[in-house]
Amino acid sequence: MKKVIVFGSFDPLHKGHLNFFAQAKKLGDYLIVVVARNEDIKKRKRRDARFGEKERLVAVEANRLADRVILGDPVGDYSVLDREKPDVVAIGYDQETPQTLKDRLKQYKIIKLKPYKPEQYKSSKICKGPII
Repeated sequence: MKKVIVFGSFDPLHKGHLNFFAQAKKLGDYLIVVVARNEDIKKRKRRDARFGEKERLVAVEANRLADRVILGDPVGDYSVLDREKPDVVAIGYDQETPQTLKDRLKQYKIIKLKPYKPEQYKSSKICKGPII
């Protein structure tokens, strides 16, 4: 069985993410989606998450595109890779790999996925304006 893993905030979950999952699913037999922790979003994006981590996890699960949906590890800890042992790490066209993760990823096949209507389905464009 070929395992594929993806990481993301999914804050909010939108059609671009669903396309991302569908592309990743085609790369293997089993798709694991790792939903970023609230503190990880705060550190990487320098803002609070719009939706809580459990709310985002439930939203991803509800779409049934992933075989397994889990919350990410604490900030900077990517032990999920050791636990899940994926064959492929699929990344979004706009995802930046933290320096702390680059060395760990050398042992995996990395595939950068294509954008899906990025002018329309990009979280930063969807969520312009103040967070209420």
